[in-house]
Amino acid sequence: MSTPSSVPPGPAGVPATPDSGPVPPAGRATVTLATYADYEPAQRAIDYLSDNGFPVERTSIVGTDLRLVERVTGRLTIARAALAGAASGAWFGLFIGLLLGFFSGRAFWAVMLVAVVIGAVWGAIFGAVAHAATGGRRDFTSRSSLQATQYAVTVDAEHANEARQLLTRLHWQASGAQ
Repeated sequence: MSTPSSVPPGPAGVPATPDSGPVPPAGRATVTLATYADYEPAQRAIDYLSDNGFPVERTSIVGTDLRLVERVTGRLTIARAALAGAASGAWFGLFIGLLLGFFSGRAFWAVMLVAVVIGAVWGAIFGAVAHAATGGRRDFTSRSSLQATQYAVTVDAEHANEARQLLTRLHWQASGAQ
């Protein structure tokens, strides 16, 4: 079992290890200041703290009760799979065409065009064959997203009172009170 101190730091600091969970580095105690049903109000709260000079590096937004939501965006036919494959193949052909075109001298544009066409044709073939190989088990396209049921704004315990006062002022102003 590794500890956070044995993991080398990266550009954003020391990465969390699977066994460390949501506990902040060095075992600092945290306090939940507020919970929100949506991410935007939690982000607005942290932004308000930042605007008022609070050390926001001592805060976190913790999403809980995560769920995977898959939105179906349409039917997937062999023709659509071939079209998507052709687009991917064309991009790959463009990349190969650029590499070969730089060394072809005068035929740069011809090499580019041939590479894009060949890439699109092979991409369409592979896209259609790959979709046909599924046997109709997934005849739809979709986009997946990870969503939380609620978002908690937490802060290190030693800064909790100052953060609580600022967030109280934010909620007071948002309610329209004078």
